[in-house]
Formats: sequence, C-alpha cells, structure tokens
Amino acid sequence: MSTGINTDVPYEKLASLKALEEEESQHGSAGLKYYWFALLVSSLLLATMILQALLAPVPAHRRGPTCSDPCRFALVESIPEGLTFNSSTTNPSIYNTWLDLISEAQSSLDIASFYWTLTNKDTGTREQTADQGEHILAELSSLAKESGVSVRIAVSMPQETHPQEDLVILQNAGADVRKVNMQELTSGVLHTKFWVVDKRRLHGLAWTPLTQVKELGAVVYNCSCLAEDLGKIFEAYWYLGEPGKAIPSHWPANYSTSYNKDTPMALSLNGTLSSTYLSGTIMFGTSQVFAIAQECLIASMQSAPPALCADGRTQDLSAILSVIEDAHHFVYIAVMNYLPTMEFSHPKRYWSDIDTQLRAWPMSGADPKSKLDIQVKLFVVPANPRQKEIPYARVNHNKYMVTDKVAYIGTSNWSGDYFLHTAGSALVVNQTAAQTTESTVQEQLQAVFERDWNSSYSTPINQHTDLHTRC
Repeated sequence: MSTGINTDVPYEKLASLKALEEEESQHGSAGLKYYWFALLVSSLLLATMILQALLAPVPAHRRGPTCSDPCRFALVESIPEGLTFNSSTTNPSIYNTWLDLISEAQSSLDIASFYWTLTNKDTGTREQTADQGEHILAELSSLAKESGVSVRIAVSMPQETHPQEDLVILQNAGADVRKVNMQELTSGVLHTKFWVVDKRRLHGLAWTPLTQVKELGAVVYNCSCLAEDLGKIFEAYWYLGEPGKAIPSHWPANYSTSYNKDTPMALSLNGTLSSTYLSGTIMFGTSQVFAIAQECLIASMQSAPPALCADGRTQDLSAILSVIEDAHHFVYIAVMNYLPTMEFSHPKRYWSDIDTQLRAWPMSGADPKSKLDIQVKLFVVPANPRQKEIPYARVNHNKYMVTDKVAYIGTSNWSGDYFLHTAGSALVVNQTAAQTTESTVQEQLQAVFERDWNSSYSTPINQHTDLHTRC
C-alpha cells in the first residue's frame, strides 16, 4: 500500500521553541533600535528646517514692496483730423505727451516699437498733418545728438514695406538702434509700443497715430518703481536685438520681477493708494490694483519652447481673461480687430480663448441666453479722397477694455496670433474708489468708451453686414 510519502527527504530535527523565541527577541530588539534611531534623525532634520525657515529673512518677493513715489497717471489720445465729438470728454494729446517726455529726459530714453514712419517721405505723401511727426523726429534727433541723453530703440526687424530712414537719421544722431528679429524667434513681430524715460516715466511710432489714426494710450509720471520694472521688459528686447541671440531656456534673475498678482507693489496713483505689478493676471478685491501686462510669448505651438517672459511675468492673454471674469456689471471692449481665429495661419484655424471667456462670463448666470447681452458696433473714421490715400490711416486703432472694476489698455489686436507669436504689452488698472476728487482710471476710460459708443461714428454691426438676429 502506498502512502504518498517521499522517503528520500532527509530528516532534520526541529528547533526547540525556546531557541526560536530567543532569536525572535534578538531581531525585534535590533529592529526597534533602528526605528527609534531613524525617528530621531528625521525629527532633528525637520526641526532644523523649521528653525531655518523661522530665522531666515522674509524674501523680498513676499513682502509686498512699497513705492514711495507720488505716481501720476493720465490717459492720452490722438483724435484724427476731421473727427469731432459732441462731448466734454477730452484727454491730453499723444503729440504733446511725447514732446513733454522728450523735454524732461535727463539721462535716458528707451523706446520699444513696431516700426517708424514719422515723415511724409516715409509714407509717400504730402500731408501738412505730418508736421507733428516730423517735429517729433527732429526733437528725438536733437536729444540724441546734443543733450548727452542715452537714446536706445528696440524695433521689430523692418520689412520691405516699412521705411527705415527715420531709424537711420536717429542712428546718425547718436541713438543706439537694435532690430529684433521676432519673425525668426517667434514667427511674429515686436508689436510693443512704449517709452521709458529716466527710469521714472513711461508711455505706451508713426506720425499717422498723431493726426490720422484714432489712438489711445496712457502715461505715468514720477514712478521710478514701475518704470524700472518695465525697463526689464525693454532689456529683454534689447538683449534679443543682438545678432545671433535666441530666447534663453530660462531668463537670468536680473530680468525677473518680484511684482505680480501675489506680491503687488504698493504705491500712490493720482493720490489714491494702489497696488501695482507688471503682470498679466490681476488680483482683485477691495484694494486698488495697477498692473502692466507683458505678452509672454511662445515660439511654437507644436513644441514647448522657452517663453519670452522672465520669472514673475505672466501672459497678456491671462490679464484679458481675468479682467473679463472678474467683471460684475459690464464689459466694454474697443479693439481694431476681433477675430476668434489664428488670423495669419494658412489655413485659418479657430482660436477660442477670448471668445469662450466672453460667452461664459460668470455674470451671465446658468443660462447664458437669459442674461448675456452682447452688443457690437463698428466705429468708422470718415475719410475724404485725400485722406484715403494715406497708408495705415483713418482707423480706430484702440485696443482697450473697461469693466466696472478694471481698465485695460493694450497694444495687441484680439486674435490668436498676437498672443502666441507677437510681443506686446498692456496696462491694467483697478481702483475701486478714488481718494481724491479725480475720477478713477476706469471711470475715465469708461467715459471715453461711452463717448465713442454714443457718437454718430458708431453704428450697429448689422447695418454693415448681412447678419441678422436668429434667437
């Protein structure tokens, strides 16, 4: 009878129970010692880290830096020849503002611009209204040649259609000019337009915006903290204007900023306490917020290239989306071009970022159709036969937005290409209540918008197209 037992396995005597207990006790004691030792080391390391954090000075970017300068802000406009309003809303002219900035320059003038056409020769015209642009060119040349003021100009690499004579005149007068090849760097252009004077004043060039184009901008005087931070944006353009330079994978620390939505700069703006930063994402609330947003470029949508913005900067697009989202009662937009597409791509592609944000505005409620009221008008600058011959003229070139909380003044048309490939800048101001008799910045900008909206030059879009209401 078979029992299924393998008799080939050698016999081994079982260990005694006492021996097993002694061995287990020894292993347990050793494991317990290692456990307490590891716990002690971990506790010491954690205590050291906490102590270092408590004793270390608070980094500057967490302090919410204060600027003691009495900063002064003003809207500036150019109203085209022949355009008249039945309104009391007026602002200083861009022409006079430029003359003031030039005359007040003591040590430096940095200008970032798209292209220069300040004279009749540039545009192939014989317009008397070009005298303002020609005067500006003469004053800039004199400043660079005779005053000892450092004049630097970062300009988008000129195309064949863009004259360069103004830049040659300024270079011969002593100005330093660098041409930034944004086409090679980002497939776009340097669309930014701002001045930084003596690192204390800033303004955000052609003669046509002075007399033949409806334009709006802003100027900030006596504000070294903000001007110096804007100067970092200029320095980035200046660096990229050197031959052979590429966008760094990570910008050096001297290009970065501590001022953003989390740590705004505290300052006085027109006598009203404000929080200020150069960024694209706006911090809202009961305090005032003042920002300049830089477009942080991406060189290609098909890959993950380096951004044009250094640490601390956020995208201009983020500013626009934030301003829309934060509005409670109204959103007023004035732009030359509004296209939810990649305007210059072939074939054109849908680009929905801003369009979706407007359609999904939180204040529209659960059912957008029930509350969301979107009205569109076209602002037409009239032109006689002579004026129609002036290139790039007789248009409403504004690029701003105002809500019940915020004023946004930018340099970009609202289509996808400008936010993905083009270098631009924007000024964003939030003042919830003025502490002086002067209106808040957004109240001033709202007055400009309503003046234009209610003028005879603005007509509903369906009067110019075959579009009709469908629902």
